[in-house]
Amino acid sequence: MKQKIKDFVEELLPELADMADKIYDRPEMAFQEKFAAGVLEDWLEVRGFLVQRGLGTLNTAFRAEYTQGSGGPRIGLLCEYDALPNGHACGHQLQGPAILGAAAAIVQLFTEQSYSLIVYGTPAEEGKGGKVIMLNEGYLKDMDIALMMHGGPATQTDIKSMAKISATVTFHGKSAHAALKPEAGRSALDAMLLSFQGIEFLREHVREDSRMHYAISDGGGAMNVVPAKAVGEYGLRSYDSVYLDELIRRFELVVKGAAMMTETTCDICYHQRIEGKIPARKLNELLMRNAVFYNAPNCKPDREKTGSTDFANVMHMIPGACIRVAFVPEGSSSHSQEYLDWGKTLQAHHAIALGSQILAATVYDLLTDDEKFRAVQDDFTYQKELIMKNRI
Repeated sequence: MKQKIKDFVEELLPELADMADKIYDRPEMAFQEKFAAGVLEDWLEVRGFLVQRGLGTLNTAFRAEYTQGSGGPRIGLLCEYDALPNGHACGHQLQGPAILGAAAAIVQLFTEQSYSLIVYGTPAEEGKGGKVIMLNEGYLKDMDIALMMHGGPATQTDIKSMAKISATVTFHGKSAHAALKPEAGRSALDAMLLSFQGIEFLREHVREDSRMHYAISDGGGAMNVVPAKAVGEYGLRSYDSVYLDELIRRFELVVKGAAMMTETTCDICYHQRIEGKIPARKLNELLMRNAVFYNAPNCKPDREKTGSTDFANVMHMIPGACIRVAFVPEGSSSHSQEYLDWGKTLQAHHAIALGSQILAATVYDLLTDDEKFRAVQDDFTYQKELIMKNRI
């Protein structure tokens, strides 16, 4: 069967590569991906998928489903297609075509198994958390397992990602003339600067993988006026979603303490939260075995720690994994010129084919071997319980 998958995808590759190149040539940023979403939706609809165009508040999200037989596992394939300001510098033009190639292979070749195949188009991954919005609106919860593909400098899977949350803090003080009557004022800027200093002292007493950031967005205005208002932006990160809650608690103490010391008040407004991944080691193993089977380039061990991704919020609910497929030179950084330079090369097109083949083969393993499917589910339950036991 895995040879049949290989042959099928290779025949389809010219069409998939052309689709990727067209998406590359028309980069669309978060929530604006009308062309990319339309190309993918049309392709799925022609091949017998029931397609929903636009989901909830996201006009460029979609859901496509194909059902074979009665009952069976519900397998999810997710793709991203948003660009950065400088174009497709993260390789998202490859994802949709790779997912479609896998979906087509599954539908065409897996005719003896019962399953539902669900393809989700997930916009706005780059800093906007499209999947978080979709989860909040009731989507992405109808799968037993979720799989993705992403281009990169190596072929590998990930173990952990950083949970993160950002906050806007507004300090309110009392204005006064800074030279004639400073004693009448209460400086909101002083409070903000004290909060920054408090965070610096806090760094010594948190876990090593914690990250805390801050910046001034409104310093209060003229230097000869005691500022009545100051606004700061803050970011908190940890590889442990549970420990992120502890960082939030201590961050709030610092901010409120700074306000208390300066006789000011503060408002804390939290923004979108990204969770850390629940490791899916058994699923990673299946993906990498198939990567080796198809001779994917530069196969490497799992990345133990990575940055932040909204896919982690999905992986917090169900087993999920992303196969990264090498197409840029070793050492290339995401969001770099290398991703742009290599975005329409033969290596990029080969990564599409490999992504399709690896994902389809992994789905075949899950559909034809109940023991492997249960092992993935049991591993997810175990890993999640392990994380939850680590509560502060």
